[in-house]
Amino acid sequence: MIRLSELKLPLDHPEEALPALIHSTLKIAPEEVKSFSIYKRSYDARKQKLLLVYIVDVELHSARLEAQLLAKFSTNSHIRPAPDMVYHLPVKLSEAPAIRPVVIGFGPCGIFAAMMLAQMGFKPIVIERGKQVRERTKDTWGLWRKRVLHPESNVQFGEGGAGTFSDGKLYSQIKDPRFLGRKVMTEFVKAGAPEEILLVSKPHIGTFRLVKVVENMREQIIAMGGEIRFQQRVSDFHIENGHIRGLTIENLKEGGTYELRADHVVLALGHSSRDTFAKLHERGVYMEAKPFSVGFRIEHPQGLIDRARLGQHAGHPLLGAADYKLVHHAANGRSVYSFCMCPGGTVVAATSEENRVVTNGMSQYSRNERNANAGIVVGISPADYPGGPLAGIAFQRKLESNAFLMGGSTYEAPGQLVGDFIAGKPSTEFGSVEPSYKPGVHLTDLADALPEFAITAMREALPAFGKKIKGFDMHDAVLTGVETRTSSPLKITRGDDFQSLNVKGLYPAGEGASYAGGILSAGVDGIEVAEAVAQNLSLTPAS
Repeated sequence: MIRLSELKLPLDHPEEALPALIHSTLKIAPEEVKSFSIYKRSYDARKQKLLLVYIVDVELHSARLEAQLLAKFSTNSHIRPAPDMVYHLPVKLSEAPAIRPVVIGFGPCGIFAAMMLAQMGFKPIVIERGKQVRERTKDTWGLWRKRVLHPESNVQFGEGGAGTFSDGKLYSQIKDPRFLGRKVMTEFVKAGAPEEILLVSKPHIGTFRLVKVVENMREQIIAMGGEIRFQQRVSDFHIENGHIRGLTIENLKEGGTYELRADHVVLALGHSSRDTFAKLHERGVYMEAKPFSVGFRIEHPQGLIDRARLGQHAGHPLLGAADYKLVHHAANGRSVYSFCMCPGGTVVAATSEENRVVTNGMSQYSRNERNANAGIVVGISPADYPGGPLAGIAFQRKLESNAFLMGGSTYEAPGQLVGDFIAGKPSTEFGSVEPSYKPGVHLTDLADALPEFAITAMREALPAFGKKIKGFDMHDAVLTGVETRTSSPLKITRGDDFQSLNVKGLYPAGEGASYAGGILSAGVDGIEVAEAVAQNLSLTPAS
């Protein structure tokens, strides 16, 4: 198999143009090609005439000819042997161990850790504090529509994790030499995601489709002997001689607690399990404070972004809603950047704690809502919130509580027009951009919503962004605060064996432990951690 990259064609090229380009690139006759498949399709918009860019895998009838071509083009970096992207299970048991592995959390990392353990025959037990995804969706809408927060069932907690109420992005900048990201997306397609995600350069699923995909993945895990316990919260960890030996679990649905023996525990907590972080810290599990970012959500008309990014091709069905990625290094030394950009989406209420306001972004698969939104955030470090591993959580809570008060103490979010924010004056009425955040946006002056250094950096960054994307700093664009949960404020450090530095059998994983940032990287980390658990369990004598 030969992989060809950087094959460029016009946006509306005929179907036969791609195979013709393959033949001319390899300088072979059409009858020499047995088949080809598109590995990735992206676009190059750097010039006025937008081009589609393909990576394709080509199978020839003759293995001898394939070897000759690879030798002939050995110096051409765009003609290489196609890599083996097939995932191979490292362990396969015929019988599950007596003490089954436990996965705490059923977000993307937990799902894939449980899925892989189930595929390898370990029959994992999953502990999830939230509800099944459809019940959770109803509770989440309760906050958005009725201002009623369910602290254990919301955007952050429940089946599917925080990624369920997002854009469903499935791309990442992680190094992935084993193509584990391909395994993640293949499992999503198997569970009902559109096959298109396997070939587009920036795949996404969207919230509504993710709901069904997550349900199907749950059923697959159960069919392989896994067990998923919803509305069960881990309230304590039993550690003996530096090894995890069990958990205390609180039944949130029926009341009471029970003990669960556990020698191998995957911590797929997500970045908002603050009470669990505190309990781990109390039990002496090694963790450290780390940098993260805080800021606001910004909303523009999606059409403005489309025109600025795609020019005359704006609105083309093959391209969809345009996105962007921006960064500015401010004079005060702070970095300001766009985060979790959601084309054609909405800004959502994402708090998991009462009397606090947190914003996030979400899109459906269609990405056809009127506004584009993204986090505009400023990097901060432990020097900004000294006090140990849990100090970042206290910092977040202070900003979120203040945002609740600034919004009128009704779960409305404080907001301001971009033009007024730059000018340093309160906003009193909306302009052409209608904010999408529910329960609503309370106009005010956001200068008090973040530390002064962050406000200064953002006021400098927005006009700079306007020079990169025409209209980005338009007066009527809306800022909504606050965005505080960009990533975990702490790191539960692990060693090369994927286990906690000082508690064997405990496997910190995913976003909550700071080993992922998004659905794809969390899924990949879940796979790698599951492999580490499997390797360890397969070498551990039966007790």
